Amino acid sequence: MPEKKSAPLESYGGQALIEGVLMRGRKFLTAAFRLPDGSIKVVEEKLSGIYTKKIRDIPFLRGLIILWDSLVLGMKYLTLSSNMQAKEDEKIEGPALYLALIVSLLIGLTIFFFLPTLLLQLLYKTSLSVFFINLIEGTLRLLILIGYLLMIRKMEEIKRVFAYHGAEHKTISAYENGDMGDVRAIQKYPTAHARCGTSFLMSVMVVSILVFSVFSTPNILLRLLSRVILIPVIAMLSYEFIRILGKYDENPMVRILAKPNLWLQKLTTNQPDDAMVEVAVQAFNRLLELEQS
Repeated sequence: MPEKKSAPLESYGGQALIEGVLMRGRKFLTAAFRLPDGSIKVVEEKLSGIYTKKIRDIPFLRGLIILWDSLVLGMKYLTLSSNMQAKEDEKIEGPALYLALIVSLLIGLTIFFFLPTLLLQLLYKTSLSVFFINLIEGTLRLLILIGYLLMIRKMEEIKRVFAYHGAEHKTISAYENGDMGDVRAIQKYPTAHARCGTSFLMSVMVVSILVFSVFSTPNILLRLLSRVILIPVIAMLSYEFIRILGKYDENPMVRILAKPNLWLQKLTTNQPDDAMVEVAVQAFNRLLELEQS
């Protein structure tokens, strides 16, 4: 274990990849991949621009950094991990990659934001309050998310990605508890973590109900447009909520509020094997070396 930490605990986070784990600090990013031949390859990148400016410490605005982080860096390394497992003629690069990312983004917006709004359009012709309609819409959006996760977690490749997700959480939890010994020590930690991106998704679903209720209109086109425009606002509020849950996780009330977030993680994490934890540890140890250099 290093004697000092170069950044607050909440500055360390990660993401599961295809046969790999990404770890992110304040100044650097590392990713470790289990290659088809069984070896582990570690890739590193020095963060710059908005990732290192003071804006990332400004309340609410930092939520936008996280959103951008997930869309850009997350997709970049997810694609890289996919290409590392693929044959040369099966790799996705260039225009085909950008087209795939755009299509994926449009599908996500349609399923999780537009579809619930369109399905409940008729309710605006009833006497129901705007808040109640948005509550129903938010509940429907959450059910769609849960159904989607239940469906994809049955896929063998996704099962492994979710297991790497669990390895990422275990490694960070072990570090936070000063217990980065061997793989066996790390395996005793839970697969859930308060600052997980899945928790962020659950918070987005709840916060969107409140935000969409304030900025709501019976006009279907304006309402669909608002679902896109207000995403940054929802991201900012949701991230601050997640930070509060992580900072005061010993508070009994906060633990109650965090229960739904932790429950949803049961759908996005699986128990990793020792080889997966080894990948996560290599990514995290290299990140610590870079952050403290």
